[in-house]
Amino acid sequence: MMARIDIGVERPIGTIDRRIFGGFIEHLGRCIYGGIFDEGSPLADDRGFRTDVLAAVRGLRLPHVRWPGGNFVSGYHWTDGIGPVEQRPRRVELAWRSEESNRFGTDEFMAWCQAAGTEPVLCLNMGTGTLDEALAWVEYCNGTGDTYWANKRRANGRSEPYRVRCWGLGNEMYGDWQLGQRTAQDYVTTARQWAKALKLLDPDISLISCGQSGINDWDQIVIDGLAPVIDFHSIHLYSGSPDYWSNVLAPHYAERMLAVARALIDRARYRQRIDHEIGVAYDEWNVWYRTDDGRLEERYNLADTLAVATYLNVFVRRCRTVRMANLAQLVNVIAPIVTSEQGMFLQGIYHPLRLMAESTREVAVDTFVRSGTHAHRDLPGERRRHRIGGLGPFQLLDVAATRDRDATHLTISVVNRDPEQSLATHIQLHGARARGKMIVSEVNGADPSVSNTFEQPEQIAARSFDQRVKGDGVDIDFPPHSFTVLEVELA
Repeated sequence: MMARIDIGVERPIGTIDRRIFGGFIEHLGRCIYGGIFDEGSPLADDRGFRTDVLAAVRGLRLPHVRWPGGNFVSGYHWTDGIGPVEQRPRRVELAWRSEESNRFGTDEFMAWCQAAGTEPVLCLNMGTGTLDEALAWVEYCNGTGDTYWANKRRANGRSEPYRVRCWGLGNEMYGDWQLGQRTAQDYVTTARQWAKALKLLDPDISLISCGQSGINDWDQIVIDGLAPVIDFHSIHLYSGSPDYWSNVLAPHYAERMLAVARALIDRARYRQRIDHEIGVAYDEWNVWYRTDDGRLEERYNLADTLAVATYLNVFVRRCRTVRMANLAQLVNVIAPIVTSEQGMFLQGIYHPLRLMAESTREVAVDTFVRSGTHAHRDLPGERRRHRIGGLGPFQLLDVAATRDRDATHLTISVVNRDPEQSLATHIQLHGARARGKMIVSEVNGADPSVSNTFEQPEQIAARSFDQRVKGDGVDIDFPPHSFTVLEVELA
């Protein structure tokens, strides 16, 4: 049987916010030190920034990067990381039980963002931090007047404000692993006070509330309590399993989370007569299940790569809800980029991130798929157990599609999750016709278990080729365990 994908080019389902392709770095393991920042390395510039890492990060076209955490932020005092580097205090770091040199701080992060071609998103310390400390940080970054912290920034070498637009109100404050853990109601009371003061200082900033998974009592209480003062509600999801099908299908749990979070937001906006939009910030997501050692240097295989591609398809399909998403993290720590003293390599998950950032267009459109299904049974006892069986049966092909506003170009992203069979597929275009060449970019490897390494950096690789197309239908074979992006010119 030939599989079929119907694309409703004339049926938009929402607009894409480019912030769904964001990233995240944290003072954890070798993400910062020895990752993006490696003073004294022959591979670093005179600021300590690894130039090979910068080039790889630029390739991802990240709209923004979230910093400094993560769990780290709940014990981080930003004033430790400004001023002359040799005078900065070295601190005990409790989140990951390490030591923090503070050699990489606010001004270094801002300079790195500029070098990487991305915008900063900062998360505030609501664990051990204070409101005065948070206000001072906003003033340091954004202040334009003749005030203490704005002048301190100028004295440290930056005359113009950084204009940081997005600020997170704490990180995972519900967790017993978090310094300063709070109840939901206590968090709401504190966060409302912080939001009021922060917006008085800088009315142009956007605030992100600290959510959990989008489906918990915590999320309902926080959304109901903070909806008048926030612009985003954050949720986090890490998935992964040594079982192939559990691994590649787990990202569909994100669709459940986003659907419930959207309902909670709509309910709060309706009940409280709130006019401004509130989006979901999926500000930590990735495959992560193998490591829990304080370094978290996960090595990703092709199955993980397909899971990451599926997450990205989910964000496109749920674009009316998810307006920001940050892959956690960028370098070495559960990351697409891995470094050593001698060089770096790209893990398989890098390729769908790059391809989707390059090719996704402004308007998401409706799709319908018939490709055969897999009925999944949830496995008990796994480290990251997400009950997804009830969301199936699952199509073997996972599909998302976007077009530009004037419908001259169409992008279709397809994950073939069948680990053994190629799927011959007819793609039917409704409301448009293909013409000229179609660019086909495919990510694949010999089998789902292969991984890239320093010795074999191309076990999972991307290849591109052209195919001539014409008319309202396209025929193509999707190889087993593959991710494919099709870029089609429309008549």
